Amino acid sequence: MRAARCALLLCALLLCAACSGGTSDPAATTSTPPALHGAMPTGPSVRPAFTLTTTQGGSYDFSRETSGRITLLYAGYTHCPDECPTSMADIAQALRDVPPAVAQKVVVVFVTTDPWRDSARVLRTWLDHFHSPVPYIGLTGTPVEVVAAEAAMGIPLSTKETAPKGSKVGGYSVSHFAAVLVYGSDDRLQTLYPSGVTPADMATDLEVLVKG
Repeated sequence: MRAARCALLLCALLLCAACSGGTSDPAATTSTPPALHGAMPTGPSVRPAFTLTTTQGGSYDFSRETSGRITLLYAGYTHCPDECPTSMADIAQALRDVPPAVAQKVVVVFVTTDPWRDSARVLRTWLDHFHSPVPYIGLTGTPVEVVAAEAAMGIPLSTKETAPKGSKVGGYSVSHFAAVLVYGSDDRLQTLYPSGVTPADMATDLEVLVKG
């Protein structure tokens, strides 16, 4: 499996079945140091390298563009009924809760796992709904490019699933890894934010990370 080559060791962690919530495997993760909230994989990991297309149509080399900066990375989709909008809203609230000087040192990147429906326009409109003080960077690409990006992140690959009759997500939903990956200025994975980590906890962590 391509994702297994990555050092995150996250394959058992928080795989969200059609965005219906995830569970954590204690054997695959340990608690983070007291200074940070969230969960950490047992293996170390560096900032992933992949290239996708921004909502403005430009090429975005994730490793190069975010190197040395506090980065919150999430892979999800705009038709997601719960996990994705909640995570983006929580991040926006956390960024509003920290001093502007701290928020401006944070990069937020959202990679779509539904490139069939998430065009640049759709993705940009959806991300702007969260009114973050730091504009979210939205990335899309071909299905093959998106899979390559997920593999580089070391997360389980997203999959299409038939949506239940009457579902508001359309004809299909997308199962995907449901946690925010947080990278520090040292370009190492510092923590993961699954569902349940509060904006207040995120805000506290961001101040710690920015101070180094």
